Amino acid sequence: MSQTKRYCYSCDLKDDAQLIEEYKEYHAPGSVPKEIIKSIKDAGILDMQIYLTGNRMFMIMEVDESFDPAKKTKMDAENPEVQKWEKLMWKFQQALPWAKEGEKWIPLDQIFQLP
Repeated sequence: MSQTKRYCYSCDLKDDAQLIEEYKEYHAPGSVPKEIIKSIKDAGILDMQIYLTGNRMFMIMEVDESFDPAKKTKMDAENPEVQKWEKLMWKFQQALPWAKEGEKWIPLDQIFQLP
């Protein structure tokens, strides 16, 4: 039986109601391009969910043992379709105030788990 792991990240959208609605449309069921879905699954991501409150987003991913964030970053950099999608998403997204240069999705630190 394979092991899974959970990764949680956060990112902000630009605080503009019209842009937020447009971003949500790009992520509506059936709207994300098949090439993007394939690149996510090919990286070992079994499930991905994005939640929104105001303009702050939280992404939760369930991954298999083959998933490596550095490998996913490299795969994305080498995939023209992913680069096109990422460029489009930067129209809506903005880095968190504490993000490093070029960093968008920031990993969350787990501080509690129900015993």
